[in-house]
Amino acid sequence: MFIEPSLGRKKHPERKGQIEMICGSMFSGKTEELIRRLNRAKIARLKVEIFKPSIDKRYADDQVVSHNDARIRSTPVNFAEDILLLSGDSDVIGIDEVQFFDSQIISVVQKLAAQGKRVIMAGLDMDFRGKPFEPVPQLMAISEYVSKVHAICMKCGDLASFSFRLSNEEDKVLLGEKESYEARCRKCFYEDLS
Repeated sequence: MFIEPSLGRKKHPERKGQIEMICGSMFSGKTEELIRRLNRAKIARLKVEIFKPSIDKRYADDQVVSHNDARIRSTPVNFAEDILLLSGDSDVIGIDEVQFFDSQIISVVQKLAAQGKRVIMAGLDMDFRGKPFEPVPQLMAISEYVSKVHAICMKCGDLASFSFRLSNEEDKVLLGEKESYEARCRKCFYEDLS
């Protein structure tokens, strides 16, 4: 479990800023971990703002929702630059489904961290073909903390780090849930990859 190195204002009145990346496959608990960290920041009386791409309407328009129905209020945005405009005087910025943002997200999170904000992101590190899902690899590289979480393989029960698409749809972005994807271990993923 990730434990924050410092949360309190009194101990460090000058905020230094940091970037955290939570990544993994579908159904690995990325959003659940994001929500957990953001709730802990709220307990520490920090001002928290949460953003998600406006295309993600799977559960709710104005909430980040995990697959196990944990929820937190969020602001949907169309472009990464919108996050800079809407973050205001927040101490902590949460960003879910970061893989769906344009490449400007990299400079946006760096600017937020330079302003002394703690930026916590969650997103897929690989696409349905098992290839790196940009811009997540670049965000991982500039992050102080990277947490890779794992699901359980729906085929064999081992630890899973791949998102297997159940349909023949070839578009890189296909929003879906259990009807569209399964978590798979490396062996089971490549056995069925066509």
